[in-house]
Amino acid sequence: MIQRMEEPTPQKFRSIWVSDLHLGAKSSRPHCLLDFFRHHSCDNLYLVGDMIDGWRLKKSWFWDQLHNDVVQKVLRQARKGTKVIYIPGNHDQFARDHIGLMMGDIEVMRDYEHETADGRRLLVMHGDEFDSVVTHAKWLAVLGSGAYEFSVVLNRWVNAIREKMGLPYWSLSNYLKQKVKNAMQFIDNYEHAVAEEARRRGVQGVVCGHIHRADMKTLEGIEYFNTGDWVESCTALVEHFDGRMELMEWNVPKNLPKTNRASAHMTQPGRSLAVRRVNEEPVHDPEAALV
Repeated sequence: MIQRMEEPTPQKFRSIWVSDLHLGAKSSRPHCLLDFFRHHSCDNLYLVGDMIDGWRLKKSWFWDQLHNDVVQKVLRQARKGTKVIYIPGNHDQFARDHIGLMMGDIEVMRDYEHETADGRRLLVMHGDEFDSVVTHAKWLAVLGSGAYEFSVVLNRWVNAIREKMGLPYWSLSNYLKQKVKNAMQFIDNYEHAVAEEARRRGVQGVVCGHIHRADMKTLEGIEYFNTGDWVESCTALVEHFDGRMELMEWNVPKNLPKTNRASAHMTQPGRSLAVRRVNEEPVHDPEAALV
C-alpha cells in the first residue's frame, strides 16, 4: 500500500512582501509563487508592484492557467481575512488609475507605511520613480526590458542543462549584473535614493522591488529591504511575529509533482538568504550576493 505524503502545515508570518512576478510574460514563474503560498500564510500580504507585465501583454498575449491561479489565490486570501495591499509598479501602471480604491477585497495604494511588531515604521513602495531610465526615457526602459527577457529565455536553456546535470538554479542576468560596473553603480544609486526617501518621510526603513535584486542592509541608518522577484530568484520578504525580518528563496522546478514538493520542503524548507533580528545587523548567506 502506498502512503500519500501529506502537505505540511503552512508556516504563518505576520507579513509577507512579494513583487515583480510579471504575470503575462513567459519568463514569469507563477508555479514557484503558488508553491510558496501553499506552504506559507500571513496576516498582511503586500504586492509590491509589477505583479502583471502590461508592457509584455501589449506586445503579445500570454496568460495560462497558472497565471489565473495566482490571481485567484490572492483574491481567496483577501476574502478569508488576509489584509492585502497592492502597490502597482511601472509594468502594471494601469492599476495606478485605481489608487485609493478597492479591487474586490484588495486595497490599491501608491505606497504604504507598515508598522512592524516591534514598532518600526517601513515605507513600502515599488520604487520605479527612483529609476531615471523609467522616469525620463521610457522607450529605453522598454528596450531594456526586451533585452532582459531575452537573457531570461537564454537562462532557461542553460538551467535546463544544469538541472539534467544535477546542478542548482543559476541566474545569468544576475551574474551579468555583478560583472557590469555600470549595472552595479545603478543598483547602488537606486538603493541610496529609496533610502533617502524613507529618511525624508521620517520612517526607519523602506521595502521596495523593481530592480530584481533581493537584499537587506542598513544604508546610513535606514533599513533597506528589496523583495527581489519571481522571474529568476523567486524571493520573498517576511516578517515574523516578533518583528524579525527574513528574505526567503523558494525556487522549485515547474515539472516537480506536488507530492515531491511537499517531501522536499519538509527536509529543506526554502533557502533563507538573510535574517534581521530585532535591533541587529542582517546576517547574509555568502551566496546571497548572487541573487
